[in-house]
Amino acid sequence: MAKSKKKLLLSPKTKIYLIVLLIPITLTIYIFAFFSWQQLRVLPFIERFTEKSVYQQIQEQFDLEIPIEYIPVYVAAEQKYNVPWTLLAAHHRVETRFSTMKTLVSPVGAEGHLQFMPCTFVGWKHPSCKGLGEGEIPKKDKTDPAIINKYGGYGVDANGDGIADPFDIEDAVFSAAKFLSIAGVNNGELKKAIFQYNHSDAYVEDILYYYKLYRDYGDQLKQIAMEEPK
Repeated sequence: MAKSKKKLLLSPKTKIYLIVLLIPITLTIYIFAFFSWQQLRVLPFIERFTEKSVYQQIQEQFDLEIPIEYIPVYVAAEQKYNVPWTLLAAHHRVETRFSTMKTLVSPVGAEGHLQFMPCTFVGWKHPSCKGLGEGEIPKKDKTDPAIINKYGGYGVDANGDGIADPFDIEDAVFSAAKFLSIAGVNNGELKKAIFQYNHSDAYVEDILYYYKLYRDYGDQLKQIAMEEPK
């Protein structure tokens, strides 16, 4: 027995008619969506979304993301001491992996976010300072701006709270900027300044590697970070 032919749901003419009808509808939807996006993209939250995307794309170039909250601190120190903020970020990356180390005290006694030896932070004129510079400085004296000034240290009270603390991110970054500035950065002697921070050629190369990497994206990162709501 022969099978009966299935009845077509749509005739060829109907299909052609629907296709012709859908073309202008599709174009209308596309045009509407395009112009709607043009209007939406200027809204602040859309602009911020775009910026965040750029920020993340930049951060993907690094082995460790630069925490966005630290960038304004680096920039403020740059403005005061004329030390590139990207150089400060490089030191922070190498010294404590942006303060993510399990402890911020090294085996030889370097302390804080940027790993200052106590005698460098307080001053080598302190009577207990010798050798590597761990010293025997009383805890209260280590963060006293008057004591630091007396002994010629590099510790800075950056936030004006009356304490110069290497475990405070602002104080630590400003202290590092002060050191690097005096050590040679302000005279254009970048390598010399870095070597003074840590007497190692390998250290100098590490710092320069990250400094140059961050410098390539410095302006973009700075703009995004400085516009971040506080």
